[in-house]
Amino acid sequence: MPFELGRPFGAPNEPDFQRRVLRDCLALLERTRGPVLEDFPDPPPGDRPDAPGEGWACPVNFDPPIAELADAELIGHALTREVAMLAPWHAESLRLHGGRSGFGISGLTPSEIIAHIAAFAAAPEQAGSPFADTHPVIAFKRMADDLRYYYTEAAIARPDGRARDIEIADWLWGETTLGAVLVAVRDWAMESTDTVTQRIAQNAMVPTHQRHRTRHG
Repeated sequence: MPFELGRPFGAPNEPDFQRRVLRDCLALLERTRGPVLEDFPDPPPGDRPDAPGEGWACPVNFDPPIAELADAELIGHALTREVAMLAPWHAESLRLHGGRSGFGISGLTPSEIIAHIAAFAAAPEQAGSPFADTHPVIAFKRMADDLRYYYTEAAIARPDGRARDIEIADWLWGETTLGAVLVAVRDWAMESTDTVTQRIAQNAMVPTHQRHRTRHG
């Protein structure tokens, strides 16, 4: 089973599991022939359906994701509402982690990101890029990743120790308007004739374990 993108050692706060991953990785250096490509045999703790515990719940109750994804104004309102509801929890995440955050890679504010994502989702063929000399789809992905960091950091701020990779991903991709928008954009991008758009869509827009939500898998 693939680990969550950006977590090559598996689930956070699982030192014994991460130590096993690292040891197996280092053991590959002892091979005398290559190249070597092997899958780690076990999923991260908590990703198994029989894992103990009561499970995780997002600290915020959102409205269902909006179904009308051709109206930039509606998308913008829905995303703005989600971000506003997550804001106190993102602030708590910053407090718990000494101000460290993955959010900010685009250099834009949440409001600026939302405005562009909403416009792009409603009319992707007409969208431009707010970054000089950057392909519009690459720019979109940069902003989408930024906003995903915001959502994820806010969602795991609750100090109950129950947040797991797949639970967070299922919530973001299946229960938020942001997830619905990103899936819809990926569906559009997979059918594009532009080679850059196709490449980004195939490899980097939606993680493997969430592609069952898309038209193209």
